[in-house]
Amino acid sequence: MTVLEVIQRSSDFLAQKGVDSPRLQTELLLAHVLRLPRLQLYLNFERVLTQEELKQFRELVRRRGQRQPLQHILGSTSFCGLEMAVSPKVLIPRPETELLAERAWAFLQQQDSLSAQSVLDFGTGSGCLAIVLALKCPQIVVHALDLSTEAIGLARENADRHHASHRIAFYTGDGFAPLSRDLRFDLIVSNPPYIPSAAIEHLEAEVRAHEPRLALDGGADGLQFYRRLAADAWPFLQPAGRIMLELGDEQAEAVREIFTRQKWIVEAVEPDYTGRSRIFVASLPK
Repeated sequence: MTVLEVIQRSSDFLAQKGVDSPRLQTELLLAHVLRLPRLQLYLNFERVLTQEELKQFRELVRRRGQRQPLQHILGSTSFCGLEMAVSPKVLIPRPETELLAERAWAFLQQQDSLSAQSVLDFGTGSGCLAIVLALKCPQIVVHALDLSTEAIGLARENADRHHASHRIAFYTGDGFAPLSRDLRFDLIVSNPPYIPSAAIEHLEAEVRAHEPRLALDGGADGLQFYRRLAADAWPFLQPAGRIMLELGDEQAEAVREIFTRQKWIVEAVEPDYTGRSRIFVASLPK
C-alpha cells in the first residue's frame, strides 16, 4: 500500500469511529511511524510502506479508533513549543494552559530581574508549567507540587529532557502540606481540577476513559480546589505576589466570589482564544 492509500483508508476508518479530524490524525500517526515531518507525506504519496511499517501503523490506528488520545499514542505533546512526555497518569496539556504560562512569565519578567524570585506550580502534572517558567525566567526558582507520585516522576523526566531539573524543586503530597511553612512565593500558578464530578461521565471518550480522574474532578460543583487555594494559599504568598489560575467554563464569577470572601483582591479575569473567561489573577489586600 502506498502512503496515499493508507491515509485515505485509515481516515475513513477513524471517521467511522467518531474521531475528530480523522485525516489530520491519520497523517500525524503515519508521520510518527515513518519518522517524517507530516508535510513531507505530501511529497511521498507514492511511497510503498514496508510490511513492518504497515504493521506498526495499523496498530496505532487501531488504538486511536478505540479513542485512546493521540498524545498517549505518540507519547508526547507540544506545550509552548516544547515537547512534553505524557501518559495516562497526567492531564494532557491544553492550549488554554499555554495562555496561563504566557500570563505568568509576562508577570515574572516585569519584576526586578536582579532579584531571585520563587514560584509555586500547584498540581504540576506533567511539569509543563513549571518547566516553561523555569526556562523563560532564569531569575526564578520553581517549586512543583502534586499529589500523584506518578505525575511527579513524569514531571522530573520532562525537566531532565529540557535541562531544567536544577531549577525546580519537586514535592509529592496533599495541598500545601509538603511545603515548609516559611516558604513565600512571588507567584502561585495552577491549573486545578475543575470538572464537576457528575459531568466527567459526559466528556469525550478520550478524556473520560484515558485521563486521570484525579486531575479532572473538581468536586460536586467543580470549585473544590478554588476554595482550597483561596483559603490556604494566603500564608505562602509574598505581599506583592500574585496567584494565577486557569478557570473552567462559566466559573469566573463563582471563583471571583470565592476569593473575594477570603479577602483577596481580584486583579483580572482574562479570556482565552474563544472569548471564554479562562485566566484568573488575584493578589493579597494591600
